Amino acid sequence: MAALPLEGLSAIVTGAGRGLGRAEALELARLGASVVVNDFGQPGRDGSGEASAGPAEEVAAEIRTAGGTAVAHTGDVADHQQACELVGLAVSTYGKLDVLVNNAGILRDRMIFSMTESEWDAVIHVHLKGHFNTTHFAAAHWRERSKAAGGPVYGRIVNTSSEAFLAGSAGQPNYAAAKGGIVGLTTSTALALAKYGVTANAICPRARTRMTEDVFAAISANPGSEEPGEGQLDALAPEHVAPLVGYLASPAAARVNGQLMVVHGGMVAIVERPKVAAKFDAAKESFSYGELDELLTPYYADRPANETFAATEVLGLKRD
Repeated sequence: MAALPLEGLSAIVTGAGRGLGRAEALELARLGASVVVNDFGQPGRDGSGEASAGPAEEVAAEIRTAGGTAVAHTGDVADHQQACELVGLAVSTYGKLDVLVNNAGILRDRMIFSMTESEWDAVIHVHLKGHFNTTHFAAAHWRERSKAAGGPVYGRIVNTSSEAFLAGSAGQPNYAAAKGGIVGLTTSTALALAKYGVTANAICPRARTRMTEDVFAAISANPGSEEPGEGQLDALAPEHVAPLVGYLASPAAARVNGQLMVVHGGMVAIVERPKVAAKFDAAKESFSYGELDELLTPYYADRPANETFAATEVLGLKRD
């Protein structure tokens, strides 16, 4: 029998008690990985409510029932010390850490003119700092292993960004900013850890979860956003995203590093880094206001009014 792609590897999946994280944890286990299922277990998608071991324990038990290997961790990845303990649990339980999937997050949506400082800080804290915390301790682990081995080791990081970063999201300035920061964190990490044998990539998943179900319901022009009928395949099911995470965690993806991919049912789009759309040179050593007015005002006057959303439209997410 051929070995499973992730056989002998260990993985952490954060925010794995529900939705995308759960689907990703189940997929990694199905592919042979031993998994640490992390979830703080708060019931509210805004991070409210009492923390509970239930969601993480249930997914870990589901993996074990299916014949896999899993343990639960119920700490808060936004807490630096608890993130350290999470990585430590993977190393003490499985002997090493090979794969880190950062997925944990919350939403506190509000328009920029109404958003409070605490709403901004909470989302940045969980998403961006949470990604940093686990990445920091995983990276230190791989660096030490590489030094001891005298060469590259195996390491994979899969981070979770969002199309809210790619094209904006009017009522989510905190979320869009955090997801943009995660892309920057990912590309920096990819460059820093490549020599140790570690890759870091980010995905922008489109899936119907507790965090997004009302978002898709509101985007009436988006094909496939409606709930599927009985017996129909849900194009926005988290299970459509999980195989890409499994691939990026595998040896087959050794040459995939510092990439951003949009993924949903039946589609993976590789996003290029920003390109220069137009270039203007000053007639002398520097620009004057008048010269910029003569060059830039006509340029933007000729652009379509909805050009800002072009990237989203290419990827199939229409807006009203």
